[in-house]
Amino acid sequence: MALTGRRAAREESNGGRRNVQTEAQFRKCGNAECGQTLFVGDIERHFYCCKHCDFHFRVNARKRVEITLDEGSWVELFDNLETVDALGFKAHKSYLQSLDEGRAKSGEKEAVLCGEGRIEGQPLVFCVMDFQFIGASMGSVVGEKIARAIEHGTAKGWPVAIVCCSGGARMQEGALSLMQMAKTSAALQRHNEAGLGYYTILSDPTLAGVSASFAFLADVIVGEPGAMIGFTGARVIEQTIKVRLPEGFQTSEFLLKYGQIDMVVPRKDLRPTLSRLLGYARGAYGRSGPRRPAPALDAPPLEPEPAVKKEERRRAPRAAARKTARKKRTA
Repeated sequence: MALTGRRAAREESNGGRRNVQTEAQFRKCGNAECGQTLFVGDIERHFYCCKHCDFHFRVNARKRVEITLDEGSWVELFDNLETVDALGFKAHKSYLQSLDEGRAKSGEKEAVLCGEGRIEGQPLVFCVMDFQFIGASMGSVVGEKIARAIEHGTAKGWPVAIVCCSGGARMQEGALSLMQMAKTSAALQRHNEAGLGYYTILSDPTLAGVSASFAFLADVIVGEPGAMIGFTGARVIEQTIKVRLPEGFQTSEFLLKYGQIDMVVPRKDLRPTLSRLLGYARGAYGRSGPRRPAPALDAPPLEPEPAVKKEERRRAPRAAARKTARKKRTA
């Protein structure tokens, strides 16, 4: 009775009308075949996926860090870098206006977050792109932050993982944006020469200059289910080559079928999958499970293996095989 009385009093003070606050509490599934109305809390509990059909919603960079890395392990790097309008770009709105809108919409200074963290105790350098910031387009600061993050990982002897999500190069920066493709690729080559792992997670969408550079240079390329991945849109390709393209040819599942990516992993399984990949790369997993503990975050960087020792290690199996063959011939 007391509860009914309070509810009646509220309705009377509001002219007999009930206020039901549902704004931002529900979202519709983005899968047209599903179309379920979902409670936001349920979406968050299911790693920002539909609990009915597993449709993967886009996730901003901060939430991606939160659901992927160990709690409390994230240390952001290079957050002092900010974009300037070097070319004085003019269109229906200025570049500076677009930057202000991107910052307001995403809450970030730029379209990528870079930092250190751990996944199940294993250290790595982690970068995440945010589509809310001008479509996560790659400008000079995005390329600079990613290149610095890769170099930071190389110096510390840590693997690098990047969550890619981008519409491509940032047109307001012209050729300066395209130069970031070469810059990030060169940093990755040095990282690879140091014998360190590099992993990419391609989320929806990963296109153009990003897909043509660091997104597809990884040791292991992971796609999220249903993600749009490619270089340019289907309509542009069809108009260029005058060929009707197969349905869904730019989805992660299609690319997996034809060997363009290595695996498709649901978001709920991404964290343990990355943990296993990191463990395999440093020899931490054997047949019976984990073998070696993860190095401390303040551990000194790994010394590069001398060229002479590397050559000796490469030749050792061949020498052993020749020795065995000689013994057999003698016998």
